[in-house]
Amino acid sequence: MTHRRCISIAQKTKVVEVVPYDPEWKVEFNKIRDQLLSYVGDLIITIEHVGSTSIEGLAAKPIIDLDLVMDSYEVFPQIIERLQLHGYEHQGNLGIEGREAFKRRQADEFMKYHLYVCPKNGKGYLEHIAFRDYLRSNVPARQAYAELKQRLAEQYRYDIDAYCEAKTAFVTSILSKVIK
Repeated sequence: MTHRRCISIAQKTKVVEVVPYDPEWKVEFNKIRDQLLSYVGDLIITIEHVGSTSIEGLAAKPIIDLDLVMDSYEVFPQIIERLQLHGYEHQGNLGIEGREAFKRRQADEFMKYHLYVCPKNGKGYLEHIAFRDYLRSNVPARQAYAELKQRLAEQYRYDIDAYCEAKTAFVTSILSKVIK
């Protein structure tokens, strides 16, 4: 979950926007999850809501992050095939081993989201879960991260790469506490 995650998937937007937590993000995740389960539910273990929108009370860019968790890469070709049938393009790992990114080729009825397919023991997935769970259970860290994100969004309003890079030290410090 280094800054490469953000830089690699950054869709060039005009403004870096961090907004207060919205309970609708959970509802929106459930809608996206249900649709994805109808495509690949028999090939995966679970779908996890990760990233800042998955942490109640945390300000975030209004973009849902989802990890489709597979048992192993053995089923990955089938997942790619099915997701392609439903309008997704495989983008590769974007520099994060054990995390495969997919991009929607056309608009759908959901809010903006990032879709990843990860093996259950993959570094990208394990870091997503560890970081999410730590911030869910640690109010001071969650508040510090929210303040950092809001400050950086103002500072790097038109530079998503710099915004993401500037968060790296905080993310790395949390991961060093929770992943041994």
